[in-house]
Amino acid sequence: MHEDRILINKLKNFENINSNFLTITLILIGSILLTISAKIQVPFWPVPMTMQTFVIFLIGMTYSIRLSFATVVFYLFQGAIGLPVFATGGGIAYLIGPTAGYLYGMLFASIVISYLANLGFSKTYLKASLSLLIGSIIIFSFGIMYLGYIIGFEKALAAGLLPFIPSELFKIALAVALIPTLHKIIKK
Repeated sequence: MHEDRILINKLKNFENINSNFLTITLILIGSILLTISAKIQVPFWPVPMTMQTFVIFLIGMTYSIRLSFATVVFYLFQGAIGLPVFATGGGIAYLIGPTAGYLYGMLFASIVISYLANLGFSKTYLKASLSLLIGSIIIFSFGIMYLGYIIGFEKALAAGLLPFIPSELFKIALAVALIPTLHKIIKK
């Protein structure tokens, strides 16, 4: 993979920092951002949105594949052991409850987005849009499939996808405006 395409490597020269310390620090920062983003509800139509998938987009587009994976796994682990990192709390029930599919979808989406970023998809607006659209589809596919088994697929689509399309498109646009622009600024 092309490490020069990963934005985190361009932001600062990390050569003088212990790589284990740096990895742990970046995992902690990503996990903290995911926790904060899960708690923030922004008024939006037709339903309020959290910024959690936006942070998944940022992690995927700026971290390496392994670092993205480790960050989201650490976040899920914290929730599993009961730390209140999810939107309304923590505990193993969240990893088997109605919204569990979305959480697992975020893990796989971060990996795919990071893989695409390794291929240069975070450098241009069009490719970044495609990458994040794919990531969003992964998140909602996992979420709808899992929720559909619990409440039925028609209800899952109506309650777990359709109301979130406008806010998801907004978060994709926001991340696309941010990350390729940072690549252009840092390149100069």
